[in-house]
Amino acid sequence: MTAAPITLDPDDRAALYLQIANRVRAAVVAGAMAPGSRLPSSRALAAQLGVARGTVDAAYAVLAGEGAVEPRGASGTIVSKQVTARPEAPVQRSMVLSPERAMATSAPLPFRMGLPALDAFPRKLWSGLTVRAARGLQPHDLAYPDPAGFIGLRHAIASYLRMSRNIGCQPEQILMTAGFQGALALVRQALLRPGDAVWVEDPGYTQARQALEAGGAKLVPVRVDKDGLRVSAGMTAAPKARLALVTPTHQSPLGVSLSLPRRLALLAWAADVGAWVLEDDYDSEFRYTGHALPALKSLDRADRVLFAGSFSKVLHPALRLGYLVVPPELVDAFQRAARMLTAGQSLLEQQVVAAFMERGHFGRHIRRMRGLYAERRKALAAALTTTFGDGVTVELEAGGMHLLARFPGSANDGVLVRQAAKAGLAPTALSGLTMAHDCGQGLLLGFANLPEEATEDAVRRLAAAIG
Repeated sequence: MTAAPITLDPDDRAALYLQIANRVRAAVVAGAMAPGSRLPSSRALAAQLGVARGTVDAAYAVLAGEGAVEPRGASGTIVSKQVTARPEAPVQRSMVLSPERAMATSAPLPFRMGLPALDAFPRKLWSGLTVRAARGLQPHDLAYPDPAGFIGLRHAIASYLRMSRNIGCQPEQILMTAGFQGALALVRQALLRPGDAVWVEDPGYTQARQALEAGGAKLVPVRVDKDGLRVSAGMTAAPKARLALVTPTHQSPLGVSLSLPRRLALLAWAADVGAWVLEDDYDSEFRYTGHALPALKSLDRADRVLFAGSFSKVLHPALRLGYLVVPPELVDAFQRAARMLTAGQSLLEQQVVAAFMERGHFGRHIRRMRGLYAERRKALAAALTTTFGDGVTVELEAGGMHLLARFPGSANDGVLVRQAAKAGLAPTALSGLTMAHDCGQGLLLGFANLPEEATEDAVRRLAAAIG
C-alpha cells in the first residue's frame, strides 16, 4: 500500500470497521492507491491499527460490496481495476445573477410591477392569527393536506365572491392553487392537449404565455385595444380554439377593461364552439374611478368560464396562494389534476387566510389599500409630470397597481429599462410584452409598493438614468 498509513480517530463515533473502510475508500478516490495495487493483508493492517483481524475483514467486505476492491484469495486484496482515474475538480466560477434573479433575492426595487404595499401590510395582526392557528393544529392536521384546499378557506372565498364579484359557486367548485401559475398548471393538465389553440392577449402576461407554451399549446395572439380583447380578431384567427385567457377587469399590461359587448361576444363564442375561458381576476379590487365592473364569470350562463383569483396582490406574494373556480362539470377532472400535480398547499397558511377573511379583516384591508393606492398613484403621476414635463405622457386607467408612462422621442423602452436597472429601479418595458401586435413604447411603473414620501426621489433617479 503506497498511501499514507491509515489511522483511527478515537473521537469518531463510527464503528471501527466503517472508519477503516472510509479511509481506504478516500485513498482510492483521491488516487493515492492505483487500480490493481495491493492492500495490506487483514492480519498486517489489524496489527498496525491494534484492532481484531475480523474488524479489518469486515471493512474489506464493505469495500468489496461497493466494487472498490477485489478479493483475490491467497493473493490478497487489490484495488478494483474498474476504478477509473478521479475526475478533475470543477473550476469554481463566480456566479453573476441575472437582473431577474437579483431582483428575486433582494429587497423590492422601486417601480416593480405586481407588488402590493408590503410596508402597509398588518404584520402584527397576521402574526397573531398565525400563532392562534398554529396552537390549534391537531395531529391529523399534520398529515398531507387536501389537494383541493382547506374547506374552511374555500367556504370563505365562496362567500366573498358572492358578495364582491356576484359569482355564485359552491366551495366544492374552488381549488386552492400556488398563485395564478398554479391555477394555470391545473388548467393545462385538465383541459389542454399538445397543439390545442389558445387565445392570449397581445400585449399580455409573459409568464402565462410561457407556461402555456411549455405545455404544448399553440398560442394565438389577439390584439388588445381601448375596449380590451378584440374577440372578432380571435374568431378569425382561431375560431375553434380550446381556451381563451383574458384579464377583463384590468387588462395586463394596458389596464383597459373589456367592454360589455365584447364580454358578451366572448361568452357567446365559447358557448357556440365549446371553448373555455380562463378569467384572470388578478387585481379587480383596486379601482379608483367609477363603479367596479362585474366579473366575466358573473355573466356566464353556459358555464364556460373558469375564474382565477390570487392573494398575491391583495395580501402578499410570499403566500403563493390563489384559487380557481371551475364549472360543476369540471370538478372531478380538476380534482384529479390537483392530485397529480401537488400534495396540497400549506394548511397553516390557508387557515390563517380563512380567519383573516371570516373576521372581516380582509374587507377592511382591501378598502384601506384602495385608498392608499389611489394616493400613491396620484403622487407618482404628479411627480412624473413635474419632473419630465412635456417629455412624458402618463396613461391612467380606472384601476390596477401600475401606470403606463410613454416618453416620446426617447430610446427604445428596453434600453430605458436597462438604464433604469443600473440606478436600482425596476420598470418594465411595454414592448417586451407583445408578440405580434405593436402597441408602442413605454415604461410600466408599479406604484402600490412605493410610499408617497419616496416617490419624488424615485422619479428623479429615473430621470437621471434615462436622461
